[in-house]
Amino acid sequence: MNSPVKLVIFDWDGTLFDSVGQIVASLQFAAQKFNQPLTDEAAKSIIGLGLPEVANTLFPNVPELHADILQSYSEHYVANSKGDAWFAGVSDMLHGLAAQGVQLAVATGKSRKGLDRVLKQTQSEDLFVATRAASETKSKPDPLMLAEILALTGVKAEQAIMVGDSSYDLNMAANIGMPSIGVAYGVHSVAVLQQFKPIYIADTVADLAVFLFSKIQPAEVA
Repeated sequence: MNSPVKLVIFDWDGTLFDSVGQIVASLQFAAQKFNQPLTDEAAKSIIGLGLPEVANTLFPNVPELHADILQSYSEHYVANSKGDAWFAGVSDMLHGLAAQGVQLAVATGKSRKGLDRVLKQTQSEDLFVATRAASETKSKPDPLMLAEILALTGVKAEQAIMVGDSSYDLNMAANIGMPSIGVAYGVHSVAVLQQFKPIYIADTVADLAVFLFSKIQPAEVA
């Protein structure tokens, strides 16, 4: 990408927030409660989708149980995730980008209620200029939530970057012509992420921060 970056849109779980283990544990709890088979790998693979899509993907043969399974999952997650936090280095990275005048946003498969809870938990409500949750728009990889964020910020797709740990994140960005960055410490492998042609794949938060700051330098010089 040649344009200076004006907006960085982050996925939440597995990208900024160290919550993948608890999500998998809560999905397993709900599956076992309703006697549904579920492997950890399958549970991990759907992180990033909206909750209805999660139920349809993991439990396609019991649609009548979806509402109960999702409620059980949500209750277990809320009760057991109070210790979840940003990955080390995320806070410094976000505040540093904001200090340089870069707009920050979130595009997540969480529900609005769930996103608001973790924004409060991390005291980051005022850090992001826009947030979109799957419950209020279309689930990834549909690019609607990105289109809505671009409309709110007045930034063009080529002046923004989507950062995520899943194929859903990078596919969503590709679907709207937005550059993307994959992170290798989340749910999907580097091989999977590479299929969507990200401009970079970061092994660590530190690597991600260095790359993002390198992309805003032209804007500072100008």
